[in-house]
Amino acid sequence: MRTPFVGFSSILVLLVFVSASCFSTHGSLEMEKTLAIIKPDGLIGNYTDDIKRTIVEYGFSIFKEKIVQLDQATVEKFYAEHSSKCFFSRFIKYMTSGPVLVMVLEKDNAIADWRALMGPTDASKAKITHPHSIRAKCGLDIERNCVHGSDSPKSAQREIPFFFQELSADVIGEHDEL
Repeated sequence: MRTPFVGFSSILVLLVFVSASCFSTHGSLEMEKTLAIIKPDGLIGNYTDDIKRTIVEYGFSIFKEKIVQLDQATVEKFYAEHSSKCFFSRFIKYMTSGPVLVMVLEKDNAIADWRALMGPTDASKAKITHPHSIRAKCGLDIERNCVHGSDSPKSAQREIPFFFQELSADVIGEHDEL
């Protein structure tokens, strides 16, 4: 008959082996990353702490963050695919109206989970269809919707190094979201 300690030791060794094999050479689990931006209305409206608390409560880690004041050239470059749309000049004015908080969020399924947590792009519709979403709680309309998130792995791969050049090699492997 085996003693309980021997069984426990075998399980412990197995857990250590499995854990070690899941870690990268950097010593942390390789999780999906996504870019998140709290837009000027989120910072000015004092929603930052609530949004960050919600992010953590939903299992995300805030891998990197910084506050930046965007200028016209930066907004034009980051949102270039929207340059031909009628709202673009208003959007530039909005995005340069105050600082933004740019974050890299990390979690299994980070891109899809962050998009779900943000809610629909049009905050006025989000208030009806997704009342607990971030955009429903702090956004105003389709243009002033408080937050941004990468819409695909390809977008995250482009967007994260746009603000965090040091992460270009660490980023996961069609950007159309405001």
